[in-house]
Amino acid sequence: MSRVRVLRDDGPALDLVDGDGSARAILWPGVGARLRAMHRIVLQPGARTREQRHPGDAVYTVLAGGGVVSDGGGAAQSLRTGSMFHVDAGTAYVVVAGPSGVELLGGPAPVDDALYEGL
Repeated sequence: MSRVRVLRDDGPALDLVDGDGSARAILWPGVGARLRAMHRIVLQPGARTREQRHPGDAVYTVLAGGGVVSDGGGAAQSLRTGSMFHVDAGTAYVVVAGPSGVELLGGPAPVDDALYEGL
C-alpha cells in the first residue's frame, strides 16, 4: 500500500546541540522511516552540533545562515545558505554556526537508530 504523509518539524527533540539551538527529528523510525532520516537543526551564533558518526552516509542542506563543517581530522569547509554537504559513512563530523547562526535540514541514510535511543 502506498501513501503520502505531510510531516511537520515538531518531532521529538534530539540531543545533538552544544550551546544555544535545537535539533528535531522530522523523518525517523517513529514515523516509519528506515532508509532515510531528516532532522531540522537550528544553531545560534557560535553553537555547534555534537560530534556525529553514522554507519551510513549523511546529507544536509543549509536553509539559512552559515558556518563551517569539519570532519574528525579537523578539515573544515565553509557553509552558506543553499550549500549542501555529504558525509561518508563512518566519518565523524561537527557543524559550527557562524555569526548569523545556521539552520540545517538533513540526516543519515539509512536511519541511525542510535540517535533515537530513549525516545
